[in-house]
Amino acid sequence: MSEETTSITPTRPYMVRAIYQWIEDNALTPYLMVDATADNVQIPREHVQDGRIVLNIASRATGNMSMGNDYINFSARFSGVSQEIWVPLTAVMGIYAKENSQGMFFDPNEYDNYEPEEDAVASSSSKTNVAAPKPKRDNKAGLKVLK
Repeated sequence: MSEETTSITPTRPYMVRAIYQWIEDNALTPYLMVDATADNVQIPREHVQDGRIVLNIASRATGNMSMGNDYINFSARFSGVSQEIWVPLTAVMGIYAKENSQGMFFDPNEYDNYEPEEDAVASSSSKTNVAAPKPKRDNKAGLKVLK
């Protein structure tokens, strides 16, 4: 039973997605607080204060948002320049609404004893080597006759 307990997935990715959806559904602005000193964080360093950065992740402020179990990835403009942002879920400190500060902050030790399964390790290590998601293929609508 203890073997299952150590491999249980952290709640952070699920809670971030749920709170993000709740904030957006209520027409509020979701802010993501990130530990800028964590490994594999790709953010604009000039906006870091006290080792943290707060990112506006509202759908109207970001493009191509992707929230997986390992990373949050999107593009956003900083000082008029579009940048690709990559935030590992281990670096997410909290998510909250700008307007009323309602949201959730996370236990910094949540990932200390977590060991991902082999499949997850292989997929996350391939993500860290990629700077941006693969471009989508051309949408060639139509039917194809198969014989």
